[in-house]
Order: sequence, then structure tokens, then C-alpha cells
Amino acid sequence: MRKRLIAGNWKMHGSVSQVKSLITGIQQGAQSYSTIDILVLPTFVHLSLVHDLLQSTAIKLGAQDLYPGAQGAFTGAVSGPMLIDIGCQYVLIGHSERRTIFHENLDLVAAKFKAAISAQLFPILCVGETNDERKQGETEAIIEEQLESVIRLVGIHAFQHAIIAYEPVWAIGTGLTATPEQAQAVHAFIRKLIANNQVDIAKTIRILYGGSVKADNARALFAMPDIDGGLIGGASLDANQFLNICEASCTK
Repeated sequence: MRKRLIAGNWKMHGSVSQVKSLITGIQQGAQSYSTIDILVLPTFVHLSLVHDLLQSTAIKLGAQDLYPGAQGAFTGAVSGPMLIDIGCQYVLIGHSERRTIFHENLDLVAAKFKAAISAQLFPILCVGETNDERKQGETEAIIEEQLESVIRLVGIHAFQHAIIAYEPVWAIGTGLTATPEQAQAVHAFIRKLIANNQVDIAKTIRILYGGSVKADNARALFAMPDIDGGLIGGASLDANQFLNICEASCTK
């Protein structure tokens, strides 16, 4: 049985006061959901604060990105060892905004995945297609290319210590919504791709859904057999909404 994971990606949001209020709100309800893993992904500048606030809780801490190198003259960059040092356990790799806005290509995403594994972080590898790619029937080809580029570099066994998040880029902040059945079809395809390389890893790897998950659609999404939780964007900035999504993930 794969343990559900609900991950809150705060993106470029938050002040010290907002972060304190949000963590307090999440903490107050999170203890009711001990059957799932709960993860928050703040900005780099708030990681230390959130780490301190999460002491004596089961809530896990992760970062939104990393640089492939361990150290060096890379102004503005943050490495895997630095994230470990500050208390992170997880890191997002290849988020759709990194791929599209910051033009991260397949090779860079694969290098970041490798760096995360080397630092003993759990990478959450984000994959997904744009609206144009979906309209052209390229969803499976795009996702296969995104996954295979990482597998070629690190090997399939690295995915024993990783998570995959399916992000239909066309359903993020666009008003369009993937049905539970559409999301399930892609999750099943991803699991099949992993199984083609290693069946046992395919059975245990967690695949999250990250396409505008809200409290009102979470239960239907999480009822799908291959959806193991959510990568939550805007709704993770509201403690009540985030906790409602956590609650929805506790029932099949």
C-alpha cells in the first residue's frame, strides 16, 4: 500500500508573518491525518524559519529547486548539500514553471535529479504536457521523453528514492480542469513506463497529481487507483483548504 503524500508548493509567496500563520494553521490540523505524509515547500528564504517551526511535528520540509553543483561560483544558486544542511528532505525537480519560464531543458532537469539523489534528498520529478501538446495527441510522447531522459542519466533504481508528479500544464491556472479519469489515464501510463524498466519500483513509487487540486475535486481525484496524492499550488497557501485536501486523501 502506497502512503499518500500531500505536498504544498508555496511558489514565490509568503512573508515571515504569513509563513508563521500558515504553519500554525497547518499544524493545528495535521495531527489528525497521521495516515498520510504532509510536505511543505517554501521559498528558499523561508526554509530555515519553517524548519524551526516544524520541530516536534511530522510535517516534512522540502525546497522548490536546486542547482546541480554542490558548491562553487554560482551566484544566486542553492545546492543539494545546502538543502540537507538546513533540514530539507525533499526537492522539486523540473516543475513546469522551471521548464517553461526558466527554459530548463531535459538535460538540466536530469542533472538536477541526479544532484538531488547524490545529496540524499528525495526528488519530486514533475512531468506534464502543455495544452498545444495535448491537442496534438503528444501527451504520452512528451511524458515518456521527460522520464526517459532522467532514467538514461541515473538509472531506474534511483527512482526507489523518488516521487513523480504529473502536472498537466494546460490545467494550471487556466480555468481548464482534468477530469479524474483523464488524470488517472496519465498516471497509469507513467506507472507502466516505470514498470517497463522495473516492475517492483512501479508498484511502490508514489505518483502525485498537480493540476489545480482543490478541496472540491480532491476526493474524486484521490479515488483513482494510480493517484497517490497531490502537489498543491494555490490551495496550499490557505491552511483550511490545504487541510481539507489532506482530509480528502485519507479516504479511498
